[in-house]
Amino acid sequence: MLCDSHCHLADERVRSDLAGVLERAAAAEVGPIIAVGAIGTIETDRATVAIAEHHDGVFAAIGVHPHDAAACDKSRLNELRALARSRKVAAIGESGLDFHYMRSPIEAQEIAFRRHLELAAALDLPIVIHCRDAEARLVEIVREIEMPPAGGVIHCFTGDAEAARSFLTLGFHISFSGIVTFRNAATLRAVVPMVPDDRLMVETDAPYLAPEPYRGKRNEPAYLRRTLEAVAALRGNEPAALSEIVTNNAIRLFRLTTR
Repeated sequence: MLCDSHCHLADERVRSDLAGVLERAAAAEVGPIIAVGAIGTIETDRATVAIAEHHDGVFAAIGVHPHDAAACDKSRLNELRALARSRKVAAIGESGLDFHYMRSPIEAQEIAFRRHLELAAALDLPIVIHCRDAEARLVEIVREIEMPPAGGVIHCFTGDAEAARSFLTLGFHISFSGIVTFRNAATLRAVVPMVPDDRLMVETDAPYLAPEPYRGKRNEPAYLRRTLEAVAALRGNEPAALSEIVTNNAIRLFRLTTR
């Protein structure tokens, strides 16, 4: 099996066909799956946890996306704490910084990110990080607040070699998405061989970022093997061997054997 370490099963584009998506994932030998809420309101997190609780092999990450950071108030954090009581909640996130789209003010993003780091530490859960055009500032904040003891992952890594080295030094795992298959992703592909075996993961970020040759279609976990094959080729690995490595990394980080 191959772990999809980040997808959005509660997104309506996936949820409307959830049974089919999970059936095709199983047929492609993809699983376990980390389903991430975070986008939009707390209802997305509630739906994500409900999906995880009703499906073996699906686990949840809950949080407030940096696009919605302005909504990360005390009430929202308390709701996340309550949801985290579920044994199927395996992580906090995705949280972080997005200075590309700037859908929330920088100050609100930084405050929300600090709160997520503190929440992950308090709940002894790993943190799932979204970072876009904000690598240096994100590193500064993690150094200030400290890495949650349970660790974390930079999901859908899009940075350069310098950013990768900084994240690895902090102790993060790095996850690659279908972007590594895109024609214009040469800088990203150069980073793939740098990541140590024990820090590497792969993901779909479904329904976003479908890999070639599915680019432009709705992404889903069944397409993850195309990304794995691309990463394996860049690292000189056999796909089957790399599948075992990245899946074991995800199982260990998210402590799936205990959930």
